[in-house]
Amino acid sequence: MAVIEMNPRVFAAIFLLCLTWGYLWVPMKISLHTFPPFFFTALRLLIGGLCLLLLQIFLKKSIFPSRHEWAKILLLSGLMCIGYYGLSTFGMQYVGSGLSAILVYTMPIIIGVLAHYFLAERLNTQKLIGLGLGTLGILIILSNQLLHLKFNLTLFGELLIILAAFFWACATVYMKKQFASYDKIKLTMWQLFMGGLMLYVLAYATEDLSHLAWHNNMTLLYVGYSSVLGTALAFLLWNWIVSQIDASLASISIMSVPLLGMFFGHVQLHEPLSLNILLGAVFICLGIISCSLKRSGSGSFNQHKTAHICLNDKDL
Repeated sequence: MAVIEMNPRVFAAIFLLCLTWGYLWVPMKISLHTFPPFFFTALRLLIGGLCLLLLQIFLKKSIFPSRHEWAKILLLSGLMCIGYYGLSTFGMQYVGSGLSAILVYTMPIIIGVLAHYFLAERLNTQKLIGLGLGTLGILIILSNQLLHLKFNLTLFGELLIILAAFFWACATVYMKKQFASYDKIKLTMWQLFMGGLMLYVLAYATEDLSHLAWHNNMTLLYVGYSSVLGTALAFLLWNWIVSQIDASLASISIMSVPLLGMFFGHVQLHEPLSLNILLGAVFICLGIISCSLKRSGSGSFNQHKTAHICLNDKDL
């Protein structure tokens, strides 16, 4: 067995994305004490979209999609921004930041199955072992909740977050299928604008926006992190990574995010780190390692894959 040869730029993007998304859960949880969930999500999406618009203008690249692309981008935006961002943020009102991160990252398990059927990404033995170990790790972490299962707001929030993970998986597969070679900045920008506007309308219709607190400088700093780094940069990196490697491998490679989410939640928000959480983290790491290995006889295929990734770096 040998470690997969991955383009250094792809590896660096995954590393940066994991750190950015790993910490994101803390400022999100803190910001929800100040802003309603749909309004907060709309705010971070619109600010993130504005940042990417300025970047696109600076790069002197085209801004508007062609006429036949609008419907596809709208569908992708609905899946990602409403289905994932909206539901996960709403559910997070009732669930701790670290546990929310764990539940969202059931996404690689879902995407492994979807990619097998819709992207012809074969669900081979190593992927199955990796997904199995990751699933077992998540179940160990959630063991206390599963053993004392009862319907309350916490369980409601957990179910919403798992549903959000399903929408994220669907959005990733759809993006890979329809926009693999598309301008990632333009795609991400319009996803954020469309999703942000839809969520703002939802927030205006369902939430009290008359008493928003804008005077807390730390909250504004967290909103800035969530918008610029946690949304604009991270979303752009994710779309690019998925276009460079298998969607299932991309999703598995970021399974370290919930571990970082648990760690940052423990350090800053004093959320508990129990034995089952630590044991589950070990299994998740083993799952990631399993999916990052290849058979020694598959070198020629991976060299071709690496060359293909290098050629497509310019797609960002």
